[in-house]
Amino acid sequence: MSLLVAGSVFAQFQEPVKFTVRENKISDTELEIVFTGKVEAGWHVYSVDIPDGGPTKAELTLEKQKGVKPKGSLRPTGKVHREMDDMFGMELSYMEGTASFAQKFTLTGGDYEVAGYLTYGACNDENCIPPTNVDFSFMGKGADQAEKKEAEGKADADPNKDEAETTQGLESNDTIVGDSTILSSEAQPIETSGEGLWTPVIDELKSFAQGGQATGSTDKGWLMIFLMGMLGGFVALLTPCVWPIIPMTVSFFLKKGGGVRDAVVYGLSIILIYMILGLLVTLLFGASALNALSTNAVFNIFFCLLLLVFAASFLGGFEITLPSSWSNAVDSKATKTTGMLSIFLMAFTLSLVSFSCTGPIIGFLLVEVASTGNIVGPAIGMFGFALALALPFTLFALFPSWLKKAPKSGNWMNCIKVCLGFLELAFSLKFLSVADLAYGWHILDREVFLSLWIIIFALLGAYLIGWIRFPHDEDEYDEMGEVIQHPRTSVTRFFLALISFAFAIYMVPGLWGAPCKAVSAFAPPMKTQDFLLGQKETLHFEDYEQGMAYAREHKMPVFLDFTGYGCVNCRKMEAAVWTNPEVQQLMDDNFVLISLFVDEKTPLPKPETIVENGEERKLRTIGDKWSYLQRYKFGANAQPFYVLVDNEGHPLTGSYSYDEDVPAFKHFLEAGLKNYKK
Repeated sequence: MSLLVAGSVFAQFQEPVKFTVRENKISDTELEIVFTGKVEAGWHVYSVDIPDGGPTKAELTLEKQKGVKPKGSLRPTGKVHREMDDMFGMELSYMEGTASFAQKFTLTGGDYEVAGYLTYGACNDENCIPPTNVDFSFMGKGADQAEKKEAEGKADADPNKDEAETTQGLESNDTIVGDSTILSSEAQPIETSGEGLWTPVIDELKSFAQGGQATGSTDKGWLMIFLMGMLGGFVALLTPCVWPIIPMTVSFFLKKGGGVRDAVVYGLSIILIYMILGLLVTLLFGASALNALSTNAVFNIFFCLLLLVFAASFLGGFEITLPSSWSNAVDSKATKTTGMLSIFLMAFTLSLVSFSCTGPIIGFLLVEVASTGNIVGPAIGMFGFALALALPFTLFALFPSWLKKAPKSGNWMNCIKVCLGFLELAFSLKFLSVADLAYGWHILDREVFLSLWIIIFALLGAYLIGWIRFPHDEDEYDEMGEVIQHPRTSVTRFFLALISFAFAIYMVPGLWGAPCKAVSAFAPPMKTQDFLLGQKETLHFEDYEQGMAYAREHKMPVFLDFTGYGCVNCRKMEAAVWTNPEVQQLMDDNFVLISLFVDEKTPLPKPETIVENGEERKLRTIGDKWSYLQRYKFGANAQPFYVLVDNEGHPLTGSYSYDEDVPAFKHFLEAGLKNYKK
């Protein structure tokens, strides 16, 4: 679990792209306007051929054209990369390092004048800046005048001059709140209907940041990972691949002489092997890559299919084992060697032989731990797993008499394996759901998902009660040696079947919109449900003044969501964090949600002219207005950006940016609500 300090990290105002504009006189009858942008590392600017529903594309708007006529359309002149984006479900084109565009014009004769602006969008892996305009204006008269104007245009667009002016415009104390950008704004407010609602509160956000409000704990996250690993290890211990090996191994050590010492070394070797496996996973792929894989649609489809294969194996369809030559080779090497190396190779043989039972558990554990984004997380998880696996070998070697009291191998272990098969089958749907949401297939909406889970856990109950049998289940015989057609159900299996049936019935109301909080972390979000019975509507506005007026009238705090239609990480936060049942309940019951889309292209009734950092700028669209509100009032320009405010527009706690840490986001909401009630 990552440590997030709400509003406690500061950085300068994000300006990842700096464009210069020049006029290129090709001939007496043709000119070209060229836009060249220097893009910071890690950022990219989207090109011109972005389909509808995607991020902000580059496009040119002409406000004045006299004596000129556009020739063709705006075209990219830099190196364009094309890549399939899983979140948008479309191929996107973008430029990195240098972004350049050009627009040609035909001169129709006499004096000419052309003015307008280039709109572009830029993102990195965590944030996007709102659609940004690059204004231009050129005029000329005849060939000589045009060349003179071109020189003047180049001088005005000198990169060193722009950079100096930009640096001068940023004060040394310009900072950010959380992961969000903060600046000392010199902008002027525009006319609004809400008195005082646009008053800057940048210093108030800074004061919350200086308080250092921690919302998470890394130690707690590591403890949860360790406990998850131990649980997986204990489950693997009770499978037919591991449990029968314990008495044979301990007996071998005792006969060999120094059994206690050898068994302890054997247990430590098991721990070392699995910890090395956990470290190798993150060292090969990297923590951030694993985190990206855990939310990647293609990877989730692959893991869904993998779990289906493991489930079929656990249910008795076939056996999955590593090549026998591997385990034979290691076992042969262990026999020929002596000392510590021999014991280590015996432990390695165990890990290979037991792969058919431990592999699915380890795979599921590593994928879940990968979502923490912590490079030591998989190693901690594997330590817990191996500790649970190695503990019996050491304890039974220290206390050999316990072996007589331990349960004997039998059909109960196969029962555990089959139950794991049902659980693997259920969890495979969770990973398919991630891909379904990403691609918008709508084949696994919430009610379909719940229907399948109801069937799976009802069948699990039927198996435990004895109504269903699988190929690996052993027959029971009577005293005459004949197969018992209807064997007795043990008390343990009866109570487990009762729990499974009860869980299946518990999910039934979810088909009509009941929250079913016990499974909401696995099931698709409520918005995919086709039929909702008595579902409460969220208080949601897309206009700042209207939403604030409603909140003031009903005396409720406000959740301001600065977002964008083309903001990938905004969608990730909404899908991964907002749908959490506790988070959703906090937002629905206590806050008025105001979502302000900074790339909304609906024109304002009339353009507004503002002065920002000593420069005149025009606000032409509703998106421009909300982007300016974010910069002027809160000093931020990246999305997603979340801030909780009272009815006068003052912040209730620090801001929050892109971070899929559900407990941290929940703490952010609770802190704001607590301060509002004060």
